[in-house]
Amino acid sequence: MDLVINRLTASILVASCSVAWFLQLIAHSPISPAPLIVQHSYKREGPFAKNNVLQAVEKLGEGVLDRPEDTAVDSQGLIYAATRDGWIKRMHLNGSWEDWKMVGSTPLGLTVSKSGDVLVCMPNKGLLKVNDDQIFLLVSEVDGIPIRLANTVVEASDGSVYFSDSSTKFGSDRVFLDILEAKPHGRLVKYDPITKKTTVLLDDLGFANGVALSSKEDYILICETWKFRCLKHWIRGEKLGSTEIFIENLPGGPDNINIAADGQSYWIALIGRIRSRQLEFVYRYGMLKHIFATYPYLLEWIGFQKNQALVVKVGEEGEPIISFDDSNGKVMSMVTSVMEVGDYLYLGSLKANFLGRLSADKFRP
Repeated sequence: MDLVINRLTASILVASCSVAWFLQLIAHSPISPAPLIVQHSYKREGPFAKNNVLQAVEKLGEGVLDRPEDTAVDSQGLIYAATRDGWIKRMHLNGSWEDWKMVGSTPLGLTVSKSGDVLVCMPNKGLLKVNDDQIFLLVSEVDGIPIRLANTVVEASDGSVYFSDSSTKFGSDRVFLDILEAKPHGRLVKYDPITKKTTVLLDDLGFANGVALSSKEDYILICETWKFRCLKHWIRGEKLGSTEIFIENLPGGPDNINIAADGQSYWIALIGRIRSRQLEFVYRYGMLKHIFATYPYLLEWIGFQKNQALVVKVGEEGEPIISFDDSNGKVMSMVTSVMEVGDYLYLGSLKANFLGRLSADKFRP
Protein backbone atom coordinates (compact mmCIF):
# COMPACT_ATOMS: atom_id res chain seq x y z
CA MET A 1 0.00 0.00 0.00
CA ASP A 2 2.83 2.42 0.87
CA LEU A 3 4.44 1.67 -2.52
CA VAL A 4 1.20 2.54 -4.34
CA ILE A 5 0.85 5.76 -2.35
CA ASN A 6 4.47 6.72 -3.08
CA ARG A 7 4.01 6.12 -6.79
CA LEU A 8 0.78 8.10 -6.79
CA THR A 9 2.47 10.95 -4.94
CA ALA A 10 5.36 10.91 -7.39
CA SER A 11 2.97 10.94 -10.35
CA ILE A 12 1.06 13.89 -8.92
CA LEU A 13 4.32 15.73 -8.28
CA VAL A 14 5.54 15.14 -11.84
CA ALA A 15 2.18 16.22 -13.28
CA SER A 16 2.14 19.34 -11.09
CA CYS A 17 5.68 20.26 -12.15
CA SER A 18 4.76 19.71 -15.81
CA VAL A 19 1.69 21.94 -15.53
CA ALA A 20 3.70 24.60 -13.69
CA TRP A 21 6.42 24.48 -16.37
CA PHE A 22 3.80 24.74 -19.12
CA LEU A 23 2.12 27.74 -17.51
CA GLN A 24 5.49 29.38 -16.90
CA LEU A 25 6.46 28.76 -20.52
CA ILE A 26 3.31 30.45 -21.84
CA ALA A 27 3.58 33.33 -19.38
CA HIS A 28 7.14 34.14 -20.47
CA SER A 29 6.80 33.28 -24.14
CA PRO A 30 7.50 36.26 -26.45
CA ILE A 31 4.78 35.19 -28.88
CA SER A 32 1.02 34.55 -28.94
CA PRO A 33 1.02 32.04 -31.78
CA ALA A 34 -1.60 31.09 -34.35
CA PRO A 35 -1.43 27.79 -36.25
CA LEU A 36 0.12 28.00 -39.71
CA ILE A 37 -1.13 25.36 -42.12
CA VAL A 38 0.90 25.40 -45.33
CA GLN A 39 -0.03 23.63 -48.54
CA HIS A 40 1.14 20.07 -48.81
CA SER A 41 4.32 19.36 -50.11
CA TYR A 42 6.14 21.16 -52.80
CA LYS A 43 8.59 19.08 -54.80
CA ARG A 44 12.06 20.01 -56.01
CA GLU A 45 11.44 18.95 -59.58
CA GLY A 46 10.75 20.60 -62.93
CA PRO A 47 11.55 24.34 -62.64
CA PHE A 48 12.58 23.77 -59.00
CA ALA A 49 14.94 20.83 -59.65
CA LYS A 50 18.27 20.96 -57.82
CA ASN A 51 21.25 21.92 -60.00
CA ASN A 52 23.91 23.63 -57.82
CA VAL A 53 24.41 26.32 -60.47
CA LEU A 54 25.02 28.92 -57.75
CA GLN A 55 28.23 27.13 -56.82
CA ALA A 56 29.68 28.74 -59.96
CA VAL A 57 29.34 32.34 -58.72
CA GLU A 58 32.22 34.77 -58.85
CA LYS A 59 32.93 36.29 -55.43
CA LEU A 60 33.00 40.09 -55.62
CA GLY A 61 34.47 42.09 -52.75
CA GLU A 62 35.31 38.96 -50.77
CA GLY A 63 36.36 39.96 -47.26
CA VAL A 64 35.30 43.56 -47.86
CA LEU A 65 31.55 43.04 -47.65
CA ASP A 66 29.84 41.94 -44.45
CA ARG A 67 26.70 39.98 -45.34
CA PRO A 68 25.30 42.17 -48.15
CA GLU A 69 21.50 41.96 -47.82
CA ASP A 70 20.54 43.79 -51.01
CA THR A 71 22.02 45.54 -54.04
CA ALA A 72 21.06 48.34 -56.41
CA VAL A 73 22.59 49.87 -59.55
CA ASP A 74 22.69 53.52 -60.64
CA SER A 75 22.55 55.08 -64.11
CA GLN A 76 26.33 54.88 -64.44
CA GLY A 77 26.47 51.18 -63.67
CA LEU A 78 27.83 51.52 -60.12
CA ILE A 79 26.65 48.77 -57.76
CA TYR A 80 25.53 49.64 -54.23
CA ALA A 81 25.35 47.06 -51.44
CA ALA A 82 23.77 47.33 -47.98
CA THR A 83 26.02 45.48 -45.55
CA ARG A 84 25.41 44.18 -42.06
CA ASP A 85 28.10 46.39 -40.48
CA GLY A 86 26.11 49.55 -41.25
CA TRP A 87 27.76 50.60 -44.50
CA ILE A 88 26.40 51.33 -47.93
CA LYS A 89 29.31 50.20 -50.08
CA ARG A 90 29.80 51.00 -53.75
CA MET A 91 31.52 49.03 -56.49
CA HIS A 92 33.10 51.06 -59.26
CA LEU A 93 33.30 49.99 -62.89
CA ASN A 94 36.89 48.78 -62.39
CA GLY A 95 35.70 46.35 -59.71
CA SER A 96 37.06 48.28 -56.71
CA TRP A 97 34.90 48.82 -53.63
CA GLU A 98 34.36 52.06 -51.74
CA ASP A 99 33.05 52.57 -48.21
CA TRP A 100 30.52 55.10 -49.43
CA LYS A 101 28.19 55.96 -46.52
CA MET A 102 27.93 54.75 -42.94
CA VAL A 103 24.20 54.70 -42.11
CA GLY A 104 24.56 52.61 -38.94
CA SER A 105 22.53 49.70 -37.63
CA THR A 106 21.77 47.03 -40.24
CA PRO A 107 20.52 48.48 -43.55
CA LEU A 108 18.27 46.15 -45.53
CA GLY A 109 16.74 46.91 -48.93
CA LEU A 110 17.84 49.80 -51.11
CA THR A 111 17.22 51.34 -54.52
CA VAL A 112 18.65 54.23 -56.52
CA SER A 113 16.07 56.94 -57.21
CA LYS A 114 15.67 58.87 -60.46
CA SER A 115 17.44 61.82 -58.83
CA GLY A 116 20.47 59.67 -58.00
CA ASP A 117 19.74 59.45 -54.27
CA VAL A 118 19.90 56.03 -52.63
CA LEU A 119 16.77 55.10 -50.69
CA VAL A 120 17.58 52.77 -47.80
CA CYS A 121 15.33 50.72 -45.51
CA MET A 122 16.50 50.90 -41.90
CA PRO A 123 15.11 48.71 -39.11
CA ASN A 124 13.76 50.70 -36.15
CA LYS A 125 14.18 53.94 -38.09
CA GLY A 126 12.24 53.91 -41.35
CA LEU A 127 13.16 55.04 -44.83
CA LEU A 128 16.34 57.04 -45.48
CA LYS A 129 17.43 59.17 -48.42
CA VAL A 130 21.20 59.06 -48.83
CA ASN A 131 23.50 60.99 -51.16
CA ASP A 132 27.05 62.32 -51.17
CA ASP A 133 26.08 65.25 -48.98
CA GLN A 134 23.58 63.98 -46.43
CA ILE A 135 21.58 61.20 -44.81
CA PHE A 136 17.96 62.25 -44.42
CA LEU A 137 15.09 60.41 -42.72
CA LEU A 138 12.10 60.47 -45.09
CA VAL A 139 9.57 58.38 -43.17
CA SER A 140 9.57 57.06 -39.61
CA GLU A 141 5.89 56.22 -38.99
CA VAL A 142 2.62 55.57 -40.77
CA ASP A 143 -0.79 56.38 -39.25
CA GLY A 144 0.92 56.98 -35.93
CA ILE A 145 2.52 53.51 -35.91
CA PRO A 146 6.34 53.48 -35.99
CA ILE A 147 8.01 51.72 -38.89
CA ARG A 148 9.71 48.91 -37.03
CA LEU A 149 11.10 46.87 -39.89
CA ALA A 150 11.35 48.72 -43.21
CA ASN A 151 12.65 46.05 -45.54
CA THR A 152 12.52 46.64 -49.30
CA VAL A 153 11.90 49.71 -51.45
CA VAL A 154 11.19 50.62 -55.09
CA GLU A 155 10.51 53.94 -56.83
CA ALA A 156 8.02 54.58 -59.64
CA SER A 157 8.67 56.87 -62.58
CA ASP A 158 6.50 59.60 -61.01
CA GLY A 159 8.67 59.58 -57.87
CA SER A 160 6.22 57.62 -55.72
CA VAL A 161 8.01 55.28 -53.35
CA TYR A 162 6.70 51.87 -52.31
CA PHE A 163 8.24 49.93 -49.46
CA SER A 164 7.49 47.07 -47.09
CA ASP A 165 7.30 47.24 -43.32
CA SER A 166 7.77 43.57 -42.49
CA SER A 167 6.44 43.55 -38.95
CA THR A 168 4.93 46.15 -36.67
CA LYS A 169 5.65 43.87 -33.70
CA PHE A 170 9.09 42.30 -34.09
CA GLY A 171 12.41 43.89 -35.02
CA SER A 172 15.11 42.61 -37.38
CA ASP A 173 16.82 40.65 -34.60
CA ARG A 174 13.61 38.72 -33.87
CA VAL A 175 12.41 37.76 -37.33
CA PHE A 176 12.11 34.10 -36.32
CA LEU A 177 9.50 35.13 -33.72
CA ASP A 178 7.31 36.69 -36.41
CA ILE A 179 7.56 33.44 -38.37
CA LEU A 180 6.68 31.31 -35.33
CA GLU A 181 3.83 33.53 -34.20
CA ALA A 182 2.31 33.40 -37.70
CA LYS A 183 0.12 36.44 -37.20
CA PRO A 184 0.19 39.03 -39.99
CA HIS A 185 1.97 42.18 -38.82
CA GLY A 186 3.31 43.34 -42.20
CA ARG A 187 2.40 46.35 -44.36
CA LEU A 188 2.90 47.67 -47.89
CA VAL A 189 3.41 51.43 -47.72
CA LYS A 190 3.41 54.26 -50.27
CA TYR A 191 5.27 57.54 -49.81
CA ASP A 192 4.40 60.55 -51.99
CA PRO A 193 7.45 62.85 -52.21
CA ILE A 194 5.35 65.79 -53.40
CA THR A 195 2.72 65.83 -50.65
CA LYS A 196 5.04 64.08 -48.14
CA LYS A 197 2.06 61.86 -47.36
CA THR A 198 2.54 58.24 -46.37
CA THR A 199 -0.28 55.71 -46.72
CA VAL A 200 -0.75 52.01 -46.08
CA LEU A 201 -1.82 50.21 -49.25
CA LEU A 202 -1.99 46.74 -47.68
CA ASP A 203 -1.77 45.51 -44.12
CA ASP A 204 -2.13 42.16 -42.34
CA LEU A 205 0.68 40.73 -44.46
CA GLY A 206 2.66 37.66 -43.41
CA PHE A 207 6.11 39.25 -43.01
CA ALA A 208 5.98 41.71 -45.92
CA ASN A 209 9.30 41.52 -47.71
CA GLY A 210 10.40 42.09 -51.31
CA VAL A 211 8.56 44.56 -53.57
CA ALA A 212 8.75 45.01 -57.34
CA LEU A 213 6.93 47.21 -59.85
CA SER A 214 5.74 45.87 -63.17
CA SER A 215 7.29 47.40 -66.29
CA LYS A 216 3.99 49.24 -66.98
CA GLU A 217 3.78 50.26 -63.31
CA ASP A 218 0.17 49.11 -63.15
CA TYR A 219 0.75 46.65 -60.31
CA ILE A 220 3.21 45.98 -57.55
CA LEU A 221 4.35 42.59 -56.30
CA ILE A 222 4.82 42.03 -52.56
CA CYS A 223 6.38 38.93 -51.00
CA GLU A 224 4.94 37.33 -47.86
CA THR A 225 7.82 35.34 -46.44
CA TRP A 226 6.18 32.95 -44.00
CA LYS A 227 3.15 32.44 -46.23
CA PHE A 228 5.53 31.24 -48.97
CA ARG A 229 3.81 33.37 -51.59
CA CYS A 230 3.81 36.70 -53.44
CA LEU A 231 0.79 38.96 -53.99
CA LYS A 232 -0.07 41.23 -56.90
CA HIS A 233 -1.60 44.57 -55.88
CA TRP A 234 -3.02 46.76 -58.66
CA ILE A 235 -2.16 50.46 -58.44
CA ARG A 236 -3.57 51.55 -61.80
CA GLY A 237 -6.24 50.60 -64.31
CA GLU A 238 -9.56 48.82 -63.98
CA LYS A 239 -8.32 46.62 -61.14
CA LEU A 240 -7.03 49.57 -59.08
CA GLY A 241 -6.95 48.67 -55.39
CA SER A 242 -7.55 44.94 -55.86
CA THR A 243 -5.15 42.24 -54.73
CA GLU A 244 -4.62 38.68 -55.96
CA ILE A 245 -2.17 35.86 -55.46
CA PHE A 246 0.74 36.04 -57.93
CA ILE A 247 2.52 32.80 -56.95
CA GLU A 248 2.11 30.52 -53.93
CA ASN A 249 3.42 27.34 -52.32
CA LEU A 250 7.02 28.30 -53.03
CA PRO A 251 9.74 25.91 -51.80
CA GLY A 252 11.09 28.60 -49.50
CA GLY A 253 10.20 31.96 -47.99
CA PRO A 254 10.38 34.70 -50.65
CA ASP A 255 12.74 37.49 -49.68
CA ASN A 256 13.60 40.15 -52.28
CA ILE A 257 12.07 40.24 -55.75
CA ASN A 258 13.34 42.17 -58.80
CA ILE A 259 12.10 42.56 -62.34
CA ALA A 260 14.25 40.71 -64.86
CA ALA A 261 16.05 42.27 -67.84
CA ASP A 262 13.25 41.24 -70.22
CA GLY A 263 10.81 43.48 -68.31
CA GLN A 264 8.26 40.68 -68.14
CA SER A 265 9.57 38.14 -65.63
CA TYR A 266 10.87 38.38 -62.06
CA TRP A 267 13.72 37.01 -59.98
CA ILE A 268 12.88 35.93 -56.43
CA ALA A 269 15.37 35.00 -53.72
CA LEU A 270 14.01 32.19 -51.54
CA ILE A 271 15.03 31.38 -47.98
CA GLY A 272 14.72 27.62 -48.29
CA ARG A 273 15.29 26.45 -44.77
CA ILE A 274 12.41 28.14 -43.07
CA ARG A 275 10.42 25.41 -44.79
CA SER A 276 10.83 21.67 -44.26
CA ARG A 277 8.68 18.76 -43.17
CA GLN A 278 9.90 19.19 -39.57
CA LEU A 279 9.24 22.93 -39.53
CA GLU A 280 5.82 22.54 -41.13
CA PHE A 281 4.93 20.25 -38.22
CA VAL A 282 6.12 22.85 -35.69
CA TYR A 283 4.19 25.62 -37.44
CA ARG A 284 0.91 23.77 -36.79
CA TYR A 285 1.06 23.63 -33.00
CA GLY A 286 1.07 26.53 -30.54
CA MET A 287 2.77 24.56 -27.74
CA LEU A 288 5.73 23.68 -29.96
CA LYS A 289 5.96 27.31 -31.08
CA HIS A 290 6.11 28.48 -27.46
CA ILE A 291 8.96 26.04 -26.79
CA PHE A 292 11.02 27.10 -29.81
CA ALA A 293 10.32 30.81 -29.23
CA THR A 294 11.56 30.49 -25.63
CA TYR A 295 14.51 28.26 -26.53
CA PRO A 296 15.43 29.39 -30.07
CA TYR A 297 18.70 27.42 -30.15
CA LEU A 298 16.52 24.30 -30.51
CA LEU A 299 15.55 25.48 -34.02
CA GLU A 300 18.95 24.40 -35.29
CA TRP A 301 18.10 20.81 -34.39
CA ILE A 302 15.32 20.76 -36.97
CA GLY A 303 17.21 22.53 -39.75
CA PHE A 304 15.96 26.12 -39.37
CA GLN A 305 18.01 28.23 -41.83
CA LYS A 306 20.30 25.35 -42.68
CA ASN A 307 22.90 26.28 -45.28
CA GLN A 308 21.51 26.39 -48.81
CA ALA A 309 20.71 28.97 -51.48
CA LEU A 310 17.82 29.16 -53.93
CA VAL A 311 16.57 31.70 -56.49
CA VAL A 312 13.71 31.32 -58.96
CA LYS A 313 12.64 33.14 -62.10
CA VAL A 314 8.88 33.43 -62.64
CA GLY A 315 6.86 34.72 -65.58
CA GLU A 316 4.46 37.66 -65.57
CA GLU A 317 1.57 35.35 -64.73
CA GLY A 318 3.46 33.86 -61.79
CA GLU A 319 4.49 30.66 -63.55
CA PRO A 320 7.89 29.23 -62.46
CA ILE A 321 10.39 29.28 -65.34
CA ILE A 322 13.69 28.12 -63.85
CA SER A 323 15.55 28.08 -60.56
CA PHE A 324 19.19 27.94 -59.48
CA ASP A 325 20.50 26.69 -56.19
CA ASP A 326 23.39 25.64 -54.01
CA SER A 327 21.63 22.76 -52.31
CA ASN A 328 24.13 22.30 -49.46
CA GLY A 329 25.48 25.84 -49.16
CA LYS A 330 28.92 24.89 -50.41
CA VAL A 331 29.56 28.32 -51.93
CA MET A 332 26.45 30.39 -51.25
CA SER A 333 23.72 30.12 -48.62
CA MET A 334 20.76 32.19 -47.50
CA VAL A 335 20.59 34.32 -50.64
CA THR A 336 18.37 37.30 -49.86
CA SER A 337 18.41 39.21 -53.15
CA VAL A 338 18.96 38.58 -56.85
CA MET A 339 19.34 41.39 -59.38
CA GLU A 340 19.89 41.07 -63.13
CA VAL A 341 22.12 43.76 -64.64
CA GLY A 342 23.51 43.38 -68.14
CA ASP A 343 25.01 39.91 -68.53
CA TYR A 344 25.11 39.11 -64.82
CA LEU A 345 23.02 38.13 -61.84
CA TYR A 346 24.12 39.74 -58.57
CA LEU A 347 23.27 37.80 -55.42
CA GLY A 348 23.21 39.19 -51.89
CA SER A 349 23.43 36.93 -48.85
CA LEU A 350 23.24 37.18 -45.07
CA LYS A 351 25.80 34.39 -44.75
CA ALA A 352 28.53 35.62 -47.08
CA ASN A 353 31.42 38.07 -46.99
CA PHE A 354 31.09 38.71 -50.71
CA LEU A 355 28.57 39.58 -53.41
CA GLY A 356 27.88 36.66 -55.74
CA ARG A 357 27.94 37.27 -59.49
CA LEU A 358 26.72 34.71 -62.00
CA SER A 359 27.51 35.16 -65.71
CA ALA A 360 24.85 34.94 -68.42
CA ASP A 361 26.17 31.66 -69.82
CA LYS A 362 25.16 30.07 -66.52
CA PHE A 363 21.60 31.42 -66.22
CA ARG A 364 20.38 32.20 -69.75
CA PRO A 365 19.34 29.44 -72.17
